[in-house]
Order: sequence, then structure tokens, then C-alpha cells
Amino acid sequence: MDFEIRRDRTPQGPRKLSREREAYSRLMQQGYSNREACRIVGIATRTGRKWLYGRKPTGAQRKALAPLGAVAAPSGPSRYLCEADRIHIADRLREKASTRAIAAELGRSPSTVSREIRRNCTIDPRGQRHYRPHAAQSRAEARRPRPKPGKIARNPELRDFIQDRLTIRWSPEQICQALRSQFPDRPEMYVVHETVYQALYVQGRGELRRELARALRSGRARRKPQRQAASRQPRFTTPMVMISERPAEASDRAVPGHWEGDLIIGKDGKSAIGTLVERATRYVMLLHLPGDHSAENVRDALVTTVETLPAHLRRSLTWDQGSEMAAHGSFTVATGIPVYFCDPASPWQRGSNENTNGLLRQYFPKGTDLSVHSPGHLASVAAELNGRPRKTLGWETPAERLHKLLTA
Repeated sequence: MDFEIRRDRTPQGPRKLSREREAYSRLMQQGYSNREACRIVGIATRTGRKWLYGRKPTGAQRKALAPLGAVAAPSGPSRYLCEADRIHIADRLREKASTRAIAAELGRSPSTVSREIRRNCTIDPRGQRHYRPHAAQSRAEARRPRPKPGKIARNPELRDFIQDRLTIRWSPEQICQALRSQFPDRPEMYVVHETVYQALYVQGRGELRRELARALRSGRARRKPQRQAASRQPRFTTPMVMISERPAEASDRAVPGHWEGDLIIGKDGKSAIGTLVERATRYVMLLHLPGDHSAENVRDALVTTVETLPAHLRRSLTWDQGSEMAAHGSFTVATGIPVYFCDPASPWQRGSNENTNGLLRQYFPKGTDLSVHSPGHLASVAAELNGRPRKTLGWETPAERLHKLLTA
């Protein structure tokens, strides 16, 4: 760095060495040592250390001096790399460790470590790259403060291009693709569509004219929240009763009459077969769904099937939160059987039914059309399963165990 040392070396008094301090700061950011930076600028090494580390107040005469490039430390845990992480990276780089090994030790992604080394390394006067952790920490903290001017606001050509296309009702995504097509060698003209939406919607940015938001196909001048809990619609018209409210007798399988239900789906999701499994005896019943598996068809098939059971075997039904059970309220009214729903992504809460569905795939393979099977064929498959001895039943068959309960 070429720097002309001040010829007048008399004490400066109240006059500040602003030019020397700025040059010293640039040299330190480039990775120079304190002694070398002080020699180039023409100051004492003690002055350089005072600028670098700051100074505490001493009495009423000398005021405190903030450290060079000091910024407020982030409060609480952060998702960003901290100074200790950068020191670890520097130590492991000197030991010739790989980027993936360093990332595994820090619990970070390999791309995070490689990007940190690339962005915050120091280039010495000979053009060689070195990773110095404290200089890297200073660079990262200097880039962090927000808000920063947006890309659209800093580029008038880009802003005019976007505004012209919005005026003729182009979508932000179409505009972003046109930018890449018309300016293939100018990355400064590239933005993603979310950048355009934020320039329109975020108050205070002023990057695009507010009235251009009316040209969007949604016609909204502000973004509509999608994930607010108060605005979410309930899944079913009739509120669900969760499995946590199911009677304890159903959980311990002590009393028969508690069923688990589900659908096995055929090719392209166009056909299905309903399955019912009794929790205490593992007795299987299959529902014939010749048309579609809409909520009304599933409800009607369930009502027809459970009406063949005696009253003491109709205590409850447990299902997942599939849309085919949207008519569970009318099913309960027609049969008197309460329906309980499993928690999301919790198939183990219907373990007997999941196991039975796996057994049924021997008869109804995945990717086949399930509408071709007649009610008689479904009844024969169910009878075959109910005639198998089961280890969990002491090698009795589900049909034998159910017969004992019925006769008792």
C-alpha cells in the first residue's frame, strides 16, 4: 500500500490523525501485523495498539477510545459462526485438515466452512491467501449490520427494467427470467422473484413504486399471511377427537370391540380397499370400494360393514387424519361408534392395522388396480388371514379368538 507519511511530525494536539487511522484500519483488515502497519503509516506501535484495542478512561482528562472496527456483539445464541469457531477453523487448516472434517467437528455444513474460508481469507502483498480468525471475525461483523440498501435500489437500470415490465403486467418470475436472458454476462442485473415481491410489499424500502403492486395478478398491495394459526381452517367440519382421549380399555386391548382402520391405495391413487382390524383379536374385515374412495363412499362402506357386528363389538374406531374420514361425524351418528384420530405422522398408534396392511400386499400388490376385486374375493382374502395362527394370540387364529369371545 502506498501511503505518504506526514512530513510535519510536531505533536498534533487536539488535531486527529484521521487519515493515518483510516489507512491503519485498512492495513489491519488486509492482514498486516501491527508493527508493519505502523511502519507504513508512520506512527508509533503503541499508538497502533491503542487504536486496535481501544483505551479505558483515566480520570477526567482522557476519554475512552473504542476499539478499531468495534461492533455490538450479538445477544444470545446465534446461527452464525463465532470467533471460537473461526479459531478452530484456522488451527485445523494449519494441520491440513479437510473442509468436511472441520465441518463435522463444528457440527456445521461443509459448504458453511468452505464459504467462510473463501469470503473471509486475507490476501498478503505477495497475493497468497491466509485464513486469520480475528481478521475474519472483524470482516463478518462489519457485514452483518442491517438494514442494507437493496439491490434494486442501488441499480437504476435494474429498477427501470422491472418497473417497465410490471407496468405491462409481467409476473416477477417472468421478469427475473427475462433479466437473465437479456443480460447473460451481467450478474449485477440478476434478482430472484422474491426480491421483487419484497421491493413491492415491504414498507419503507421504496425500491419500486407502491402502485405497481396493483399490477400483480393477485391484485394485493400487501402480502397475505399464510401460516398464522388463527387463520388456519379446520381439517374436518366435525371436530376431530384425538387418540389421547380414547378409553384406556382400548389401549391395553383388554376389551374387544375397538377397531383400527385405514385404506390401501391402488395404481395412481385411483382405487382403494378399506381395512378394519380388531385390536384384541386381530380379526380383519375388508371394505369394498368399487368407485372412488371419497369421504361419502368410505362412510357408507363402513356403516354397511359394522352393522353386521354385534353391539358389544362396536365400541370405537381409530383412523389416521386422511381426508377419506371427513364424514366421520355422520358415521358416528349412524352407528353410535366414536371415531378417534391418530396424531400426524404417527403410524405406530395403529400398529395392528399397519401390520395387516403389509400382509394384505401379498394379495393386493402396490401399483395394481384394486377396483377389479369383487366383494367375494375380498371376503375370501379376509377369511384366509383370519384363519392364520398368530404368535401374539398364543398361536390361535383371529377367527378362533373372536368365536370364543362371541360364545362367552
